[in-house]
Amino acid sequence: MKKTVSVFSALLGVCLYIIVVISNAGCANIIPPSGGPRDSLPPVLITATPRDSATNFPGNRITLTFDEYVTLDNALENVLVSPVPKNNPVIDYKLKNVTVKLRDTLEPNTTYSLNFGNAIKDVNEGNVFKDFTYIFSTGSKLDDNTLSGKVTLAESGKFDSTLVAVLYPSLYDSAVAKEKPRYIARVDGQGNFGFANLPTGRYALYAIPKSFTLRYDDTTRPFAFANQPVELDSNLQNVQLYAYSKPKPVLAPKSGGAAPASKDKQLRFSANLQNGQLDFLDPLQFDFNRPLKEIDTTKISLVNEKFEPFLNWSFQPADTNQTKFIFKHPWQPNTAYNIIFQKEAFTDTLGVTLAKIDTIQLTTKKEEDYGSLKIRFNNLDLSKNPVVQLVQSEVLVISDSVTQRDWYRKLVKPGSYEIRILYDTNKNGQWDTGEFFGEKRQPEIVVSLDTSIDIRSNWDNEKEITLRVNSE
Repeated sequence: MKKTVSVFSALLGVCLYIIVVISNAGCANIIPPSGGPRDSLPPVLITATPRDSATNFPGNRITLTFDEYVTLDNALENVLVSPVPKNNPVIDYKLKNVTVKLRDTLEPNTTYSLNFGNAIKDVNEGNVFKDFTYIFSTGSKLDDNTLSGKVTLAESGKFDSTLVAVLYPSLYDSAVAKEKPRYIARVDGQGNFGFANLPTGRYALYAIPKSFTLRYDDTTRPFAFANQPVELDSNLQNVQLYAYSKPKPVLAPKSGGAAPASKDKQLRFSANLQNGQLDFLDPLQFDFNRPLKEIDTTKISLVNEKFEPFLNWSFQPADTNQTKFIFKHPWQPNTAYNIIFQKEAFTDTLGVTLAKIDTIQLTTKKEEDYGSLKIRFNNLDLSKNPVVQLVQSEVLVISDSVTQRDWYRKLVKPGSYEIRILYDTNKNGQWDTGEFFGEKRQPEIVVSLDTSIDIRSNWDNEKEITLRVNSE
């Protein structure tokens, strides 16, 4: 009897264990194993309704289904629709689907494209389905003309991916300022753009900032134009545009009224000296804490160590607010100077002068603190008035004409420099912007040579550069 009870108890325990396991398996969340390789693949389009590249497109709704859960990132900014609609489509997502509802009445016999840019991503890892383009036609065939090219920033030879290339069927100049474009294509990080599925026609081609207005309504932002309309009847490639922007206008200080109150009742200034040393390749600048109303140069002196005066100097404003001034003099290397400001040399807008006589003692750097630089240019077309530019952190440090194969500069500040070439059309030694309205003048072109040089102090630095024949 005891043996029967024991066997029965064992069987009962096994059954209860199986029931518990089955019950838990049915209710528990399924957790994928951890530690596997990271998903690096973008979503894959499974179906599109209507199908991609459909003709005789019906309705106004598109559904895209992917192989995994997806999300949309800033669809309004990322998605480009051509022809450019009056009303942006409504784009949404849910689970594995992206839906597009077109709000405009579609034009007959027209090919449309929707480029999603970086908008579509998978949910888990954020992998982007980059530059997916959905195409359809309301007619019986798809237009098949293409246009590709590059947009380069004329002043630097660099690229700007915030620009878009646009096409206008309206060929009058003011259309780019008053109307939205017909077709739009994004510009990538290397300046490349490409249009596809375009109809045959004649268009004005521009590059403008990607903005809400899609118009050339701010001349201080980059803009480029083709000299002639483009004729589209097949494939047009390698169209080069050079973008430029005009300088922002300098606003004059407001006249009248009292100067803003300041806790500092004294008139003070500072100079761009480092431990009393002046980099004589840079101007000597004085910054005042309040705008100056009067300057009495008879109360300013420049003298040497023996307090013998120099007469060839000037004190000139460097801004419209009358707070920054440049002290100009042909500074000599490794030389000591004294600048003496009498109390009455400066008067601010409150009538305050300096508290006392100020003497600024400075010594210019030695020639050994700088390095020399020699560059030998191969394949440089001297007939195009080339100017070599040395640039640090996008700031132009040296700009000098090149009149022969070898260019030399005796004194260059130590540091790393990017090297560029300006083709100076008007021979004024500086880069000049373009002008579209009226004279239609292209900007002068700067070529980035994609090379740099490290200048060492007290060293003869040399570099040889061979330009590509088509780099000009």
